[in-house]
Amino acid sequence: MSFFRDLRVAFQSLMRSKGLATIVILTLALGIGANAAIFTLVRGVLLKPLVNRDENRLIYIRQSAPGLGSDNVTFSVPEIRDIEPNIRSVSEFGDFSQMDFTMVGLGEPRVVHGGVVSGNYFDVVGLRPVLGRLVGPQDAAADAPGVIVLTYRFWSTVYKKDPNVIGKTVRLSSIGDRTATVIGVLEPSVPYPAETEIIGNLVVSPHHLSATMVTGRVHRMTELFGKLAPGANVDQARTELRTVYASMVKDHAEAYPDNGGYRIDARMLRDEITSGARTVLLVLLVASGLVFIIACSNVANLILARTVRREGELAVRAALGASTWALRRMLLAESLMLCGAGAVIALIIAQPLVSILARYASRFSVRALDLTVDFSMLWVGVALAIVAAVILAFVPRLPSANSSNGMNLASGGLRITSSTGRRQRIFAVTQIAASFVLLAGASVLITTLIALQRTQSGIDTRRVLVVDVPAPSNGLTNQQVVNFYKEAVHQIDALPGVTETSVGMIAPWRDANGGFGIGLQYSGDGHVHGKDDPRALWRSISPGFFSSLGVPIIAGRDFNALDDDKGEPVVIVSATLARQMFPGQDPLNRHVYWTDPVLEFITGSPAEKARTTSPHRIIGVAADMDDEHIVPVPAATIYNSFADGGMFGGHLFIHSTGNPYALVTPVTKIIRQLQADEPVENAATLEDIRAKVLAPDRLNSLVFGVFAAVALLIAVVGVAGVLAFSVSARTREFGIRLALGAQPGNLLRGVVTQGALMAGIGVVAGAVFGLIVARVAGSYFGDLKMPGALPITVSAFVLLAAAVVASMLPAARAARVNVIQALHSE
Repeated sequence: MSFFRDLRVAFQSLMRSKGLATIVILTLALGIGANAAIFTLVRGVLLKPLVNRDENRLIYIRQSAPGLGSDNVTFSVPEIRDIEPNIRSVSEFGDFSQMDFTMVGLGEPRVVHGGVVSGNYFDVVGLRPVLGRLVGPQDAAADAPGVIVLTYRFWSTVYKKDPNVIGKTVRLSSIGDRTATVIGVLEPSVPYPAETEIIGNLVVSPHHLSATMVTGRVHRMTELFGKLAPGANVDQARTELRTVYASMVKDHAEAYPDNGGYRIDARMLRDEITSGARTVLLVLLVASGLVFIIACSNVANLILARTVRREGELAVRAALGASTWALRRMLLAESLMLCGAGAVIALIIAQPLVSILARYASRFSVRALDLTVDFSMLWVGVALAIVAAVILAFVPRLPSANSSNGMNLASGGLRITSSTGRRQRIFAVTQIAASFVLLAGASVLITTLIALQRTQSGIDTRRVLVVDVPAPSNGLTNQQVVNFYKEAVHQIDALPGVTETSVGMIAPWRDANGGFGIGLQYSGDGHVHGKDDPRALWRSISPGFFSSLGVPIIAGRDFNALDDDKGEPVVIVSATLARQMFPGQDPLNRHVYWTDPVLEFITGSPAEKARTTSPHRIIGVAADMDDEHIVPVPAATIYNSFADGGMFGGHLFIHSTGNPYALVTPVTKIIRQLQADEPVENAATLEDIRAKVLAPDRLNSLVFGVFAAVALLIAVVGVAGVLAFSVSARTREFGIRLALGAQPGNLLRGVVTQGALMAGIGVVAGAVFGLIVARVAGSYFGDLKMPGALPITVSAFVLLAAAVVASMLPAARAARVNVIQALHSE
């Protein structure tokens, strides 16, 4: 019962210091709320079990070629057939291929991100339907009817959970056309390896049943999953896979160029799914921890100052027989009341914090979507509140009955012992050190973002509208597809404000790694063809493509209407390719030709295949245009005319003199008049596409900038509080110094110097701590970068400047001390 009495007394005491109590409660609410929200995020993304059955047995198998700059080249069907029967530690394998489809028959025509899976895929990865059924072994035969499953998010957002979609028939167009029946809806789950909208059996993609797919060892587009055999672990599976893989590479050396560094690896599916978000979430966790440390240090200073002001009261209690434990219990009651109130407010603000951070983290992991505050977070808040309360209760030095005289029992004056002042300065320095770490981290992100935004792409991003219009394949020949685009370009060019319209296969930055990702091998005049031939990106474009994007042709000419599949094979190359292939020579009228073995399996007649790999004369050299990286790198690229070969993807590039978005409606009308079932989607200027790609970097800067700003604000308040308290305690000293002739300016400089000195020590301590943390973290996270000199310098300057500004008010107060009042105050 005595503790409840302490709580009542604590409440009455705090009500006499409402301002202090409010500041303490809000500071703790911020620190506890941020940590509870981050914990919810970490738990939901990294710790929460997957919905997949037998999660602890699921593995993801990856083939990579680091020498070619690819950490995932996926697998071909022949490679999978070599691997599966020879691995005993894996009981089942399931495969998944990514493929976009044009889907007609279920609402508006649209391009959907799809997956094509083996008959046992869903059994292997342990997923269930929420409606209907999933693709199963009965759907695996080549003559089985086409079936698709809708993913839960696609079904709930686009079709509003309409159960009547089951049984509907749709037409799917990609590399060939097929009809398919909607048979089910997948349960909510992590859409790995890609955020798909539909998943179908092999039959929905004629390409997957073709010789290209079945026999092409270098035709890699399939992801491989496995379920560990009972009693097996991932290390055993990895060892077996590497043994089988080494034998496979030896037997088919022509499919694995020496400069590729091909390798195979396996990891638990859970680790694979969370790998993209792990680093950023753990850094967020550290950031929120630093905010909590800063908040607790600031509150500890306030509590310490209040305790010093209450020394007379505490001395009286001690003189009247109160034990040290009784006094400590009274302070603990006050701390628990403050921290409890802070925790309650923290839990109130936690949900909006979780919502904001979840939207941020969803850029790195889809598991962050739809996170809500769960019950476990209550315990986090309680635990943090108790930790803070105990720290605050045991910070102050307490009097004992036989030392009451030392605590100024009779005097109303304020005295700061050396130990109290030292503890206050330590807390202030701690705040500054933690703030410096956060500021330096935020500065790195902000300077990186500024550098990215200032990077010149060499493309006119502001006045070019990109519209996705995929190549129609519903029974049309290549020539009919070309004619469709030509007529669309002709009609769009006639619209007011349009200066140039063209067609291309890749939307810059949005379709990064599209068009054969790492590129295709090629050779040219004067070079000996071999299995280690260089690689170049392949792009299919229409005449006018370069002028519509503002990219100059620096030598030769552009494509024209005569450059089709009936004339001489011609290409345009990038400046980088021209320099690499023909150094110091004129590349015009020389020849390049594709040598990549994957082209043996392309579709088309023998004559069409022969033309694809035949020597092509270079008619032009275009300035480099890196359509994959925000920061351009030298891009070896070969462009061929869309009228001379197939067109994949399909994007309209419309250069205008007015508002590009005003063209969306008339362009859509033109396309639908030419082809009623043609999707017209994702209209955006290149400037907005670039901004969207930069969104994760912008969010990084924003989130960590907010953390740093909050930390800086709390730290500045802490420094100002320490100095203000110091000035109050030294009022008599300042009065005597002024009476003896000291100049007010000297007192002002002294107080400011004290604040700057604390800030300087804090910056040094923060730099040392940050360096240690960065080195330790770098051993676990290879992609973690050390901050450069500029972010560190800027962060140190900001903190020192803030400390000086925070010192000015107490310093001015010290300089204005009234000598007579100061001497009489004692």
